Amino acid sequence: MSPAAPVKPYAEVIGDPIAQSKSPVIHGFWLERLAIDADYRATLVADGGLPDYLASRRADAEWRGCNVTMPHKQAVIPLIDRLDPIADRIGAVNTIVREGDALVGYNTDAAGFLEPLAARLSETHYYRMARIIGTGGAARAIVAALAGEGFTLVLAGRNPDKARDLLDTLDPAGEHHAIDLAHFADATDFPFDDREGCLDLVVNASPLGMRGQPPLTFDWSHAPPGSVAYDIVTDPLDTAFLTGAQERGLQAIDGLSMLIGQAAVAFEKFFGKPAPRDVESEAALRQRLLT
Repeated sequence: MSPAAPVKPYAEVIGDPIAQSKSPVIHGFWLERLAIDADYRATLVADGGLPDYLASRRADAEWRGCNVTMPHKQAVIPLIDRLDPIADRIGAVNTIVREGDALVGYNTDAAGFLEPLAARLSETHYYRMARIIGTGGAARAIVAALAGEGFTLVLAGRNPDKARDLLDTLDPAGEHHAIDLAHFADATDFPFDDREGCLDLVVNASPLGMRGQPPLTFDWSHAPPGSVAYDIVTDPLDTAFLTGAQERGLQAIDGLSMLIGQAAVAFEKFFGKPAPRDVESEAALRQRLLT
């Protein structure tokens, strides 16, 4: 009889669907790089399965926590013990960490989203505007992050009332705009003014365009010259949204940038050591994710 496999500390990502998640590759790479004897897994948790899942993990001494993806980022909130102030403000949780006997909810999406924009955000602009598509948990983090960086926001969703409520909740003093998603589907001949000194973002913060999801219909005539296109979708990485932006000569930021950034914050909370983010490690991780 072979000996039982050793029990290791572990963390995981939960959601539905979950098979497409790249989080196990990212965290597994960092565990390997740092020679930490622990695991990181992907676990399917269907809608309605959160209470049983969290009850079982509370009883598992080796469980360090989990990342939370759709559709659970808001549904987990009443099931955990307390929220970090940033997660509380955003109203969405993407990371749960065991801290003593308590399960604490964090939101690392906001920091992860801003990471690849750091150089641009360090510059001075006389106007910043972001057109954002989506009103889910990731969009909440992105709205909060960009409002905090002085952006005027145009938030598009299938339900404009939901978009308006999200803006009023997260930045009630801001002069933001909520519109129907269909607005961006048709071409416009709007004469954009001189954008020198401006920072314009166009962000897909929805699952539209993800493998297995409906396509995102966006006409790039709505993007001012010099805009930066940012898609949080990671499967596929070269989305039609980003391809359309590049065809117009715009800078494109793919979903791996945010995914790796937010994962690094969670990794240190789970395993007690900072993720290796040197140039060599970053290049090797991206290569592994793309193969």
